[in-house]
Amino acid sequence: MSYPFAYYQESAEVIRARIGDFTPEIAMVLGSGLGYMGDIVEDPICVSYHDIPHFQVSTAPGHKGQLVFGTLSGKKVAVMQGRMHHYEGYSYEDVSYAVRVLKLLGCSKLIVTNAAGCTNVNWNVGDIMLITDHIKFFLESPLRGENLPQFGTRFPDMSHVYTPALQNVARSCAKDLGIPLREGVYMYFPGPQFETPAEVRAARLLGGDACGMSTAPEAITAAHAGMDILGFTLLSNMAAGILDQPLSGEEVNAAAEAARDRFSALILACLKRM
Repeated sequence: MSYPFAYYQESAEVIRARIGDFTPEIAMVLGSGLGYMGDIVEDPICVSYHDIPHFQVSTAPGHKGQLVFGTLSGKKVAVMQGRMHHYEGYSYEDVSYAVRVLKLLGCSKLIVTNAAGCTNVNWNVGDIMLITDHIKFFLESPLRGENLPQFGTRFPDMSHVYTPALQNVARSCAKDLGIPLREGVYMYFPGPQFETPAEVRAARLLGGDACGMSTAPEAITAAHAGMDILGFTLLSNMAAGILDQPLSGEEVNAAAEAARDRFSALILACLKRM
């Protein structure tokens, strides 16, 4: 379906009734291993997805399914503890619905993270990649259907989905922290099955350095709405066919947990400078 603007307004109004005069500056959509950052928000106000009209509910393991409003690294944030994925049965409009609501609530910036398979054979599991661009070929766009001019133009430019100035912030923070930072292209696959070795080879030939099942729909929607975007990928496993071993969700979760302190330190440092 194509949600009317009134739906987004209704969702925002229900949330405003819960958070009062608090106005978030930065929205955060956190992937595997970083959802806990919602638990360290100062003076938190939690709003369950179940209590927000027109919101979908995340069914992915480890996703709490709530918005956390408060302060983190001195910035007013809205943290999504749990994201929606297309593979859960949701449309791309469902997947990115929350981004538009957070824009209405005042967020002008978006930090988005994920855990994904590494297609670049010169990199290693556990590396953190700054997303400089993405590739999304599959199925429809989250902007499909009637355009809502309250958010953006019918044909939005995607030359710089991931904001160059925020990429420079990330580079500077990583250098100061002594954290090696890869830079590359995230390639979106719909999932929930992992990519085949042939698909991974195709991704590599097309310029993809990592492949995963999230992020691109939210980023497209945020870019359409004029938000500045900073994206990171934790390379949680070597993608199919690179190593002679099967892939598993447990492997992804273990890698995300192992990198948690390093990854969260980088996110918190970036937040402070945004």
